[in-house]
Amino acid sequence: MGTTMVTEIELKAHVENIEKLEHLLFEKAEFLHMYEKDDCYWVYTGNRPLIPSRIRIRRETRTFPGGRELSFCLATYKSKEVQDGVEINQEHEFEVKPAPEFEEFLKSIGFAPELSKKKQGRTFFMDGINAELTEVENLGWFVELELTNSIEGEPSAETIEKCKQRLFEALDKLGIGREAIESRFYSEMLQEKMLE
Repeated sequence: MGTTMVTEIELKAHVENIEKLEHLLFEKAEFLHMYEKDDCYWVYTGNRPLIPSRIRIRRETRTFPGGRELSFCLATYKSKEVQDGVEINQEHEFEVKPAPEFEEFLKSIGFAPELSKKKQGRTFFMDGINAELTEVENLGWFVELELTNSIEGEPSAETIEKCKQRLFEALDKLGIGREAIESRFYSEMLQEKMLE
């Protein structure tokens, strides 16, 4: 896998009735795989101007129907924006192997681990949208909806608006109200939790 740069348009919402939503997803969507994602966010602590100043290292394992497993590690940096609870992310991502050597490289240029996040759940495909029913350690259950036809480059305001409407419609189809949408990033929520 080479370096990719795409625009992600996604939303996440809190889930109260996990069993009901899981049943709906199995009924209305195609089940793709189970996953475990172990993220570590690295922040630049040096004294030289550096872009990006934050990098995510994700170790992910997917388990497909039939038991086949796929494991990989990705480095990601992105610029983020939230509109009406929907994230619009310019994302740069590439695979790293072996991961420990890449982490040593990050340390050598002034990065340090700042925050960890663990997620597990199931991925479904519904009407051109990836839907993940996910449990985030220390935060609870969420449904994440993301358009899978990744947009190359800068999308227009009209494209973003159409994508947002598709995500809202998918949320409606799953019986989840707009008040359940979570506009904060998981990293913000975890940092707030640490301060409690």
